[in-house]
Amino acid sequence: QVQLVESGGGSVQAGGSLSLSCAASGRTFSNYPMAWFRQAPGEEREFVASTIWSGTSTYYKIYYADSVKGRFTISRDNAKNSVNLQMNSLKPEDTAIYYCAAALFFDSALVADRSRYDYWGQGTQVTVSS
Repeated sequence: QVQLVESGGGSVQAGGSLSLSCAASGRTFSNYPMAWFRQAPGEEREFVASTIWSGTSTYYKIYYADSVKGRFTISRDNAKNSVNLQMNSLKPEDTAIYYCAAALFFDSALVADRSRYDYWGQGTQVTVSS
């Protein structure tokens, strides 16, 4: 049984930083995409960032939503079967529940499509006050 368990999150003032972690168990995702999505109240769940194996050696491709580029950094630790999200320069509009996701596809064109992900964490709240 695959499980994704997020940790981190919390409350911070605008301009501050938070770090999220997601540990996977039940299968290894080193060759598959892992990602972060978020969902604000009344909004649809949206793509934040993903990391997917390029198919060559240990190189991973990384993708970000335009709204977080330059502020958020996604990274993965295959030894721990985990993915992290470092969030800097946080804004009130970053307030949302953040979800970790993992999938079993190889096509980089699909990384922002939430319907393509097979496994989801329970979510962790991030609140940014102005």
